[in-house]
Amino acid sequence: MKKKKLGLLASLLVVSAMFTGCSFSGSDSKPADSASGQTTSSAGSAKELKLYVENEIKDLDQWKASDDVSFTVLNNVNEGLYRLDLKNEPQPAMAEKVDLTEDKLTYTFTLRDNAKWSDGTPVTAQDFKYAWLREIDPKTGTNGYSFIMTDYIVGAADYAAGGSADKVGIEAKDDKTLVVKLTQPTPYFLRLTSLAPYFPMKEEFVKSKGEGYAIGADSMLYNGPYTLTSVDAASGAVLTKNAGYWDAANVAVDKVDLKVIKEKSTALNAYKAGQLDRVLLASSDVNASKTDPGFGTGINFKTTYLQFNLKADGVSNLNIRKALEFGFDSKLLADQVLNNGSKAATGMIPDEMSGIDGKSFRETQGGLVGVDAAKAKEYWEQGVKELGKAPKITMLVADTSEVKDVATFMQSEYKKNLGIDLVIDTKTSKARGQLMDNSNYQMAITAWGADYDDAMTYLDLWANHTPYRGNYESTNYDKLIADAKKETDEKKRLDMMLAAEKTLLNDDVVVVPIYFGGYSFLLNNKVQNLEYHPYGNPVDFKYADVK
Repeated sequence: MKKKKLGLLASLLVVSAMFTGCSFSGSDSKPADSASGQTTSSAGSAKELKLYVENEIKDLDQWKASDDVSFTVLNNVNEGLYRLDLKNEPQPAMAEKVDLTEDKLTYTFTLRDNAKWSDGTPVTAQDFKYAWLREIDPKTGTNGYSFIMTDYIVGAADYAAGGSADKVGIEAKDDKTLVVKLTQPTPYFLRLTSLAPYFPMKEEFVKSKGEGYAIGADSMLYNGPYTLTSVDAASGAVLTKNAGYWDAANVAVDKVDLKVIKEKSTALNAYKAGQLDRVLLASSDVNASKTDPGFGTGINFKTTYLQFNLKADGVSNLNIRKALEFGFDSKLLADQVLNNGSKAATGMIPDEMSGIDGKSFRETQGGLVGVDAAKAKEYWEQGVKELGKAPKITMLVADTSEVKDVATFMQSEYKKNLGIDLVIDTKTSKARGQLMDNSNYQMAITAWGADYDDAMTYLDLWANHTPYRGNYESTNYDKLIADAKKETDEKKRLDMMLAAEKTLLNDDVVVVPIYFGGYSFLLNNKVQNLEYHPYGNPVDFKYADVK
């Protein structure tokens, strides 16, 4: 997510673990026998899912909501033009189809005839235009997500800055036809339309509720697979299957009981008592749970990495940076220290993020980083020779337990492989961010979670030349990013992004990827296809079933 904007898109966030995190990959569908977490559902009875979130349900007004818990609820009671499927691919939802012009700048969406609100009225193109313009308008879209439209839609940035709504490239030609004009080709635009900020809303209903809109189950309209029966910010929500939903025939679960449980230990006990169907595991519980048939792991579209400040003493030297790049074993870190499903990073772009021709970006590129102690030592000695002395290295880190464990591991690795004494400077997350913004650091551990399923959500970060991104200046890199954003040929565009990642990691060594985020869980063996998306709206109940 754009720095200083809160959590959706994935992977939008810093990707958090507020629900089970905004960036989960794959559906939880493990057919196994488990002695714990059994559902009360049986053949012929109503099917129920018993789940939990780790924080309060803060706000269900989509123009104010900015956390994964709220987005989890909204994604299941509402729906955009497209919805991600079990393979995280966008499929027609409120839209029946879309036509795209040859220049890939104009999308014409045709809404399906049976797209309805829970009051029985049809969902119209005007409902989308109204909702999107409110998201763009800083007076009403206060959740920090206007960028997810202003970065792409013609005239949207000007409108957000006080310009005219009439010049925004969103047109409701008639009730069933929505035309959207983009400033540049955006291959992932259909994925963006699956996000909560892109959901429609009925103007007449919103205005009738005034300040009371979305403060309770009766003050909302629904067009998704479920409706809200009840909701309480502190205790949870009950979702009931929406009989008027266009695809209701393919929604198997009748009721979702979503509790708020903040402590992992409490949630684990509830799972073991059969009160929950799925639980996230604390790292300390992973080893003891691995023999449980319901045990599983997944990855996030989130990369934790080492950011160098290219203007800082010592790490301004390329060979010193290369030494630090090759001087630690991230696989050992992931397997023995984190032990939670995280994987050693082999590049900046996480595993499974889309490429083209059915291959992920990572599969196409291959690995770009990895431990090589001998090479690290050679680079260090060369850097020391160039600098005239061995630099002292300080690593700035946030005060979370996971990051502190990572920093301590890397400190040990650098001592073993380079013979240096790394200093760890621990600050609160806020203080760490301020120091990086002010260019007052040498190198720091930070992370990025995907806003959308495309490598550009990572790569364009280093075209902004800010201290937080290491004060990186490269006309070659900037050109690769700018050209990729304009390129309409998918193969040429991908080649530019592949070259950009190599430039960032291998040629200039601006950052060093450390690990791809992961998680571990236990799942009731009767639950299938409970989908945790690796970016965007965190969780989909639509596809779930209880056998």
